[in-house]
Amino acid sequence: MKLASDVLPADVASIDALIASLERHQYIADRGLATAMYLSLKLQRPLLLEGEAGVGKTEVAKVLASAFGTPLIRLQCYEGLDISHAVYEWNYSRQLLEIRLREAAGKVDREVTARDLFSDGFLIKRPILQALTQAGPMPPVLLIDELDRADQEFEGFLLEMLADYQVTIPELGTVKAEHPPVVIITSNRTRELHDALKRRCLYCWIDYPSYDKELRIVMTKVPETSARLAAQVTRFVQELRHVDLYKSAGVSETLDWVAALVALDKVELDAETVDRTLGVLLKNQEDIAAVRGDRAADILARAQVLRV
Repeated sequence: MKLASDVLPADVASIDALIASLERHQYIADRGLATAMYLSLKLQRPLLLEGEAGVGKTEVAKVLASAFGTPLIRLQCYEGLDISHAVYEWNYSRQLLEIRLREAAGKVDREVTARDLFSDGFLIKRPILQALTQAGPMPPVLLIDELDRADQEFEGFLLEMLADYQVTIPELGTVKAEHPPVVIITSNRTRELHDALKRRCLYCWIDYPSYDKELRIVMTKVPETSARLAAQVTRFVQELRHVDLYKSAGVSETLDWVAALVALDKVELDAETVDRTLGVLLKNQEDIAAVRGDRAADILARAQVLRV
C-alpha cells in the first residue's frame, strides 16, 4: 500500500494550501474543517462529518474529487441498504446463461464451471468495491452519504473496509485497495452511529456558518447577485435560524433562495417577495405558515439594520 504522500497532489502540502485549493473550487472551509480534512488525507483515515442537513457535508467530497481531478464514487444510504447494493453482487442471469451455453456444448465440468462462474467477469461491483479497485494515478473519493439513514446492521459491513481498506468476498477472498480511497462519511444524526465505526474515523462537526462566512459562500456561489441582495438574504437567514422551526434553512437553501431571487431580477429584499418565495427557503408547510406575514416582515426589518 502506498503512502498518501506518494499519490496525493501538492494541493494538500499544508493546511493553508488545502484551504486555498478548496476556495479555488468554490468551497469556503474554516480552519477546523480544513485541519480535519488535511489529517484525514495525510493519515489515510476516513472522515466522518456530522451536522444539520444543508451545511455542506456532501459538498466536501464533491470538491475534493474536483480539486484532485479524481472520480467521485457515491453511496447514497437508505433504510434496507445491504451488501449487495453497497459492495458487490454476482450477475446471476449471466451465470445462468453461461451454464446453459456450456450444457448445450457438452462442456460441463462442475469444478471448472464453478471456478469460472465466480470470477471477476461475473462480478458486479457496487460503490465500495468500485472505490477499492479503481485504477489510476489518484485514489478516488468515496462518499458514503447520510449513513444514519441506513440500518445499524449495515455499519458492521463497513468496519473491515474502514479499518483496512479491504473487503472479503467468500468466493474470491480478500480484495485490498492498492491506493486507499479518500473516504468521506456524512450523517445528519437522525440516529447515533456505533462507537466501533466512529473509532475508525476522524471526526468533524459542521455547524451553521457565521454571517461573514455565509456571505462569502453566497458571493462565491452566486456571483451574479448584487452585494446588497446577498447581504440582506444572509442576514435574513441568520435571523431566521433563531426562530423555533421544524427545520431551519441550511446553506444549500440560502443558495437556492439567492438564485431564485436573481432569477426574479431582484436586487434587494422586500416583504412581498419574501412571502412569495419562502417555499424555496423552507420545506415544511407549518414552518412557512409560522413565518409568512408579520413575522417575516419583522425578521426582514431587523435583518436590514442588524449585522449578525
